[in-house]
Parts: sequence; C-alpha cells; structure tokens
Amino acid sequence: MTNPRSSAALRRFAKRVPDIAEVPGGRLVELPGRGSTYVVDIAGPAGAPALVLLHGTACTAYLNWFPALTALAERYRVILFDQRWHGRGIRSERFTVDDCADDVVAILDVLGVDQAVCAGYSLGGVVSLAAAHRHPSRVNGLVLCATPYRFQEKWRERAFHQAFGAFAAAVGPYSFRRTEEFAARLPELPEIAWAPGRLDQWALAELRSTSGWAITQVIGEVGRFDASAWLATLTMPTAVVITTRDRAIPVYRQLEMATMIPGASIHLVKAGHAACVLAADRFVPVLLEACEAVAARL
Repeated sequence: MTNPRSSAALRRFAKRVPDIAEVPGGRLVELPGRGSTYVVDIAGPAGAPALVLLHGTACTAYLNWFPALTALAERYRVILFDQRWHGRGIRSERFTVDDCADDVVAILDVLGVDQAVCAGYSLGGVVSLAAAHRHPSRVNGLVLCATPYRFQEKWRERAFHQAFGAFAAAVGPYSFRRTEEFAARLPELPEIAWAPGRLDQWALAELRSTSGWAITQVIGEVGRFDASAWLATLTMPTAVVITTRDRAIPVYRQLEMATMIPGASIHLVKAGHAACVLAADRFVPVLLEACEAVAARL
C-alpha cells in the first residue's frame, strides 16, 4: 500500500526529525498467552516511578518517543514498546483497544512492576485511558498527549467512522494476512545506531515498519472509542498535554477531556499533531512538566 507520493511524504517527514546520536537498546519480550513485542526498559534513578510510554497510530515506540527518552530517563524508569499491529508489536487476528490496554498490564507483569504512570500520545492516549479504566489498581497516573476521548460527535465524523469501520471489518481477515506477511519481512530487531547526521534514514525505516493494512484496522477500531461515560470516574493524577495547532484531534475536544477528568492539569504546546517529533524542542519540555505534575501527586 505504498505509492511514490506517500514515499515522498515519508522522506519529507524523516528529514524534519531532530538529530540525536542513538537510542537505547531493547529486546523482544514474550507476553504469556498474548504474543511478543519489542520492549525498551530504561532503569532511571533508583526508586524512580515507572512511566510507560504508548505511541500513536502508524508509529513505533522508538519513533514517537526518541526525542524525550534521555530527559525522561533522568527522572523515571521508562518503559516503551510497540503496540499491536505496529512495528514489531503483537500480531493478532483482530486489533482492539481493550487488548492494547491489557497488553500494558501484561508488560508490567513480565517486568515485575506493580504500578506505573501511562503516558500516551494520540492512539497511545486512548490506550492509556482504557488501561486506567480497566486496571485502575495498576495505572496510578496518566499523561495524555494530543488525545481524544471520542471520535464520533459531528455528523461528518459519524459518517466517516461508520463507513470506514464497515470497510475495515470487511477487509479484516485480508488485512491480518497482509500484516503478517509484512511483519515477517522485518529484521528481528530495529536498528538503534546510525551514521552521524543520518537519523532521517532510521526514521524512515521506523515509519515503514508498520503496514498500511494494519493502519486500516487501527483507524476502524479507534473510531468507535468513546470514554465520555466513564472519564469522570478516573481518580488517578492526570495531566493533559494539548497540542494547540492540531488538525487531527480538535483542540476543543482535548480541552473537553481535560475538564471531564477530576483534577486534571492542563499543559499547552503550540504545535500540531506530530509535535512529539517535528516540534520536539517545544513538546519535550511540556511533556516533562506534565509528567512532573503527575509524579508530584503520586
């Protein structure tokens, strides 16, 4: 599902990523009864709170979060992994938000972590919300970045997501087969080092490690997500990072979510939906501020 126009767009994206020397190494981890995924676990200071980073759609854990890892690891035990149907994440016959939420707890179990703060970006924020709702004893804080709490409100949104959801359901088995074939061609482990000044090539490889057929199923599933009925029941410390120039997730909807979660703090970053990478110089300081606001209340 890659054409010359999309390849050119990927190359333009890759050239705008901030340059760093390398990213920390990780390993494939088997989650009993669920499958395997690529996990990075950075120890951080002794006794530091655990922070699970959850990436957005069509991304990988590395690509979403690499600009922030060094700064976060100075304060927290940082855990990140590729979510289902993304990169080297679990490949299942269906993609569901609930499965993704349960994967978070499975990761904590394997790593021996009792509780963690979930920091999610876009899709990762949706999964963080679901994990907090389904497993409130394991998720002791939330940092929600560029996150919607629902997708279907206006009639255009309902029309799009209902039609796209029907299409995704119709091609579900085919999407799974194509995603399996695509993932089988990936190297077992991602590259974690590169020639100086060539981070763009690494970023492009990370972008291309998720199949377009997988993205179809992810969009079809998350379009049905709606947390409005239970947002007010979330009692863990929460910070909401709002991307104020976001064209993918309406700013007013991010703000609505923040006001519906009791005691949530609000943190603004003047950037668009790809702020985690393309505006990292503005996003990372705000992310740190939000994480500190939650950690102070644990």
